[in-house]
Amino acid sequence: MGLLDIVPPGVITGDHVLTLFKYAQEHGFAIPSVNVTSTSTVNAVLEAARDLHSPIMIQFSNGGAQYFAGKGLDNTNQQASVLGAITGAHYVRSVAKAYGIPVVLHSDHCAKNLLPWFDGMLRADEEYFKAHGEPLFSSHMLDLSKEDKSENIRICVEYIKRMAPMKQWLEMEMGITGGEEDGVNNEDVENSALFSQPEDIWDVYKALSPISKYFSIAAAFGNVHGSYAPGNVKLHPELLEKHQAYVREKLGSTEKHPVFLVFHGGSGSTKEEIHEAVRNGVIKMNVDTDTQYAYWDGVHKYYEANKEYLQSQVGNPTGPEAPNKKHYDPRVWIREGEKAMILRVEEACHDLGNIHKL
Repeated sequence: MGLLDIVPPGVITGDHVLTLFKYAQEHGFAIPSVNVTSTSTVNAVLEAARDLHSPIMIQFSNGGAQYFAGKGLDNTNQQASVLGAITGAHYVRSVAKAYGIPVVLHSDHCAKNLLPWFDGMLRADEEYFKAHGEPLFSSHMLDLSKEDKSENIRICVEYIKRMAPMKQWLEMEMGITGGEEDGVNNEDVENSALFSQPEDIWDVYKALSPISKYFSIAAAFGNVHGSYAPGNVKLHPELLEKHQAYVREKLGSTEKHPVFLVFHGGSGSTKEEIHEAVRNGVIKMNVDTDTQYAYWDGVHKYYEANKEYLQSQVGNPTGPEAPNKKHYDPRVWIREGEKAMILRVEEACHDLGNIHKL
């Protein structure tokens, strides 16, 4: 039995998301959640997953959503980021089914100061739910890890109560992912804050599970955003099993992975660190830094290979009046960025065991 026997192609929500994540845990793989900023990057992610016959997650950060709407728009009170997220979500919904794969549509890190963005997306979800019986987005992430634990959990409880009637997934973060990404800067946090404790995970579980079963926890195990050479950031994915064991004991359960866990800051991780995280119940890993570079690298390599045709509209080695339009047409060089990004998304899928799952 493959995934398409139990979940449909296109953007999935509610019980279909839960079914997908349970299937991933049971079959020992996780799903890349790739940040996107444009229709071009959306298409690249969908194409990669289609070619590998695998599910995928697409996510908009606050800055990525703003860029989708247009950097020239005023973003006072997060209105451009709200508009970009909603517009991007509708675009993904418009094309995802054509690729024939299940897609989880997600929003990335939302810190406390960005809650107006979250509120705007949630209003759009509720409006979409009234019309279609499901939310616009499959899931959202609240990153309140810089707040104290009680405040973090309190706000998550407040929001999941609103999301639960739509069976919408909530991802929350307990413990801080270090480094900097898309304006969320945690470069100066204490090292101890980079590690969640089993008691923290249980506190989240017992607060959220009576309200909804549609949630996951980004538990920190030394994770750092950004690009680092393997070995420069020391991860401890073995800690994730301790979290699972603690919750399992508290529940009196025999379930191997009672908690859906999420892996942030995966750039520079070794293959074994990734594999161990998946073995310990991770069902999603964020991918952004590496795909950003891949896209640029594809464009850069195209320029280097064709630069004699890219210095003017006319005139190249074949003659002074020879046209260069077919070389500088954005559809040509943007496609090279897409192709390089596709390869990097496929690599992430391979690392996570997310291949040929349909």
